[in-house]
Amino acid sequence: MKRTAVVALTVSVALLAVLAWQAVGRQREYSRLIAEGDGALAKDETFLAIEAFSGAITLHPNSMLAHLKRGEAYRHGGDSRNALRDLRRAAELDPTATRPRELLGDLNVDLARYARAQESYEAYIRLDDRSPRVLYKLALTSYRQGQSQPAVAPLRQALAIDDRFAPAHYLLGLCLATTDQVAEATTSLERAVRLDPGLIAAREKLAEAYFAARRDKEAVAELEALAALEPKRQERQVALGLAYGRVGRSDLAVITLRRVLEEHPGDTEVWAAIGYVWLMVADAQPDPNAVNKATEALEAAVSRGEPTSHTLFLLGRARLLAGNLTAAEQTFKQATAQFPIESAAFLQLADVAERQGHFSTARDALLRHTAISGDGVPPPDRTFRLGELSMRLNEPAAAVAWFTKAAQGPAATVTVIARLAEAQFRAGDPAGALASVSRGLQRDPGHAALIAIERRIRAAAQAQR
Repeated sequence: MKRTAVVALTVSVALLAVLAWQAVGRQREYSRLIAEGDGALAKDETFLAIEAFSGAITLHPNSMLAHLKRGEAYRHGGDSRNALRDLRRAAELDPTATRPRELLGDLNVDLARYARAQESYEAYIRLDDRSPRVLYKLALTSYRQGQSQPAVAPLRQALAIDDRFAPAHYLLGLCLATTDQVAEATTSLERAVRLDPGLIAAREKLAEAYFAARRDKEAVAELEALAALEPKRQERQVALGLAYGRVGRSDLAVITLRRVLEEHPGDTEVWAAIGYVWLMVADAQPDPNAVNKATEALEAAVSRGEPTSHTLFLLGRARLLAGNLTAAEQTFKQATAQFPIESAAFLQLADVAERQGHFSTARDALLRHTAISGDGVPPPDRTFRLGELSMRLNEPAAAVAWFTKAAQGPAATVTVIARLAEAQFRAGDPAGALASVSRGLQRDPGHAALIAIERRIRAAAQAQR
């Protein structure tokens, strides 16, 4: 019996030794496959990396690390479906691991699934709320969903940990600007630019903020910096030239834009920018020479390619300033037929058409402007103007509709009420006209136009008896 027990024990020890050796071998092979996968991924050999990590998973099916790395490899290779599967499995295998949750968030951002990405980053933050990088990513997903206010708290938390995190200052500036905290937004953008002078997007937004705050000198300085940072980008020089024109440095503006033309003589955008600069000069004070130069540059822009609605709008303005109403009207018509439409062209077309006596064109332009801008409801002054144009077109019924809208509300003047009464009378509604007259006379008993309309209404009624 003792000999049998000794033999059994020896066999057991030997078996354990074999199993231990096999386990060590599997672990060694697992580690080798992980290292091999890392090396392949570093060389951008995605297929080989996936094969290696798959081998590691075969050896250790419940390895969080192997699933995580294979998920990264799938993402690197553009296979989102398999990447999601492996990263989710990695998160399941180790509920305390933060890296799978961050990568799941990043992958969902790649897929523009921002709500899902937000969930993953929030899961990360519940495990570790001291990562400025992930706090920033969480805020960015909120911002991309149009939720600026909820993004502010994680950004402030990130900056409390790392105040030198330039992208977080930039994003905070964007969020604050959308919530009308303009001064604080500008401060955040300034901080971002100081920390990272090459942060192009922050400089762009900072220049916009300076212009909005009428800090023109500082805005121009930002645009000069952008032009210096990206000297080969033509649009930087164009933006700088326009900014010079905006602050009254027209000579420097034209010089800057002419330099661009030397390299791109047929560029319509540059010709249009030069025309716009001369228009700004002409707007500041009467200057026939500036008007002529604006017209020449804008005509050059139009003749060199397919003009935009904005360029045609500018040319129409130049021709209007030159006193050429017929050409201006025609150019504004072209501007309103070119998409995307410069909405202000409709208002200019309405003005010049009315001056030309083209009342139908003027009314149509106002109606089209109303249709594409705001909530589609014209302001009271424009409804009144639409009523007047309808009267000029001898369409009193249409005029009644517009004057009725203009007469609504406490700000309606007695003059508006008088025009409504006139339109109602001409449209064959004497009762309605008398009601409007009565309403107006209650506010101004001596109003001459209302008294005259009342007399006409009563005379017409007497004549019909």
